[in-house]
Amino acid sequence: MVSAYAELEEHMRGRLGGRECLHVPSCRFGLYLALRHWCRPGGRVLMSPVNDDVIFFVVLAAGLRPVQAPLDPRDGSIDPAAVPDSVWNGLSAVLTTNLYGNPDPAPELRARCDASGIPLLEDAAHAIGSTAGGRPVGTWGEASVFSLSKHTGAKTGGFLAFGDPALRSELTAARDELLHPSRTTAELAYLVRPYAEAAVRGLRLVKAAHATLRLLGQQEREEIRMPLRAGELKQALAAAPGLAPFHSWVRVDMHDYRLGPGRGRLRRTGRLLARLDATLAAHRAGTERLLRSEWGPGGEGDPGEAQPLFRVPLLVDDRDAAVAALARRRIVTGYLYDPPLDSYAGELFTDLSPAPEPAAWFARHALPADPLRAAEVIGTLRAAGVRPVRYGDRG
Repeated sequence: MVSAYAELEEHMRGRLGGRECLHVPSCRFGLYLALRHWCRPGGRVLMSPVNDDVIFFVVLAAGLRPVQAPLDPRDGSIDPAAVPDSVWNGLSAVLTTNLYGNPDPAPELRARCDASGIPLLEDAAHAIGSTAGGRPVGTWGEASVFSLSKHTGAKTGGFLAFGDPALRSELTAARDELLHPSRTTAELAYLVRPYAEAAVRGLRLVKAAHATLRLLGQQEREEIRMPLRAGELKQALAAAPGLAPFHSWVRVDMHDYRLGPGRGRLRRTGRLLARLDATLAAHRAGTERLLRSEWGPGGEGDPGEAQPLFRVPLLVDDRDAAVAALARRRIVTGYLYDPPLDSYAGELFTDLSPAPEPAAWFARHALPADPLRAAEVIGTLRAAGVRPVRYGDRG
């Protein structure tokens, strides 16, 4: 098992210029590990309000208070200049999102964190191939977390990367203490899943499959956001820090998030990771095509050098209509984060953004498009008459 971990970690270390890399069963698990190590319980963490609610609950599970940041409405990145000094002065850490692979302004955030004497933590789940300031995303902070469920399609595993090699033994011990032991039934289900999914797609039984997953408790979301369950959340907060009180929230969409991997899972992950460069090249090409479309953040102008985005946030006037048009072509729209977390959770559970409107606008109009299906997405949206929108337009 150690050698299987080591091969994956060495691959990622090479991508990050030699930073230490620790394999973890999921990005959310790695983020919890990082928050517990670098932040004292009771601290405040600046984060994006346009983010997966699972990440919000991971921050709470670590015994920390989320602070919602103002965003740039063009791409959903954190806007450091819009964060008041009064907010900066009360922070314990900054957590980036790099939403869909669009990098947050890491050089500026690094400088602000250094001035405040607080750690910068990078959530690079969507950004395994993105760069910021001429460096790979994930190399600016004290620590960063990566997902192998996104670009690689492994649907399991990730990395906690960090700059100080002296921390490896301590973080490895903390990881191993939190892991649940590998289960044979879970390994078999994981290895069979790709073939089952291919059969479902081939037979056009996707809707039936989703209904079955809901009946089995494997798909808990009926809406974009999972139910907050405020009463239960108050009780969980009283028991923080700890994953157990927040398990029912943190496990959503990934029940094996803290399960130790078996050899079969690690071997399949290694094969997919070995193909990453080709995958990133395809994502980059599709991203460039989508950004040059009328729905790109800059309109139909030159977007410059494209990042290999996991999803491209097209800005559309009526997102519901756009989602419906794509669905008719069997193009599923996922990774929507609407409403923003401050609207979703309220001031009982988070510090509200000092400038919430750009995030609310972006969350309402962003359409995450798969760059690997760029031509289909563009053709479908044009045929449906979906209009682009810019921040400042009415609506």
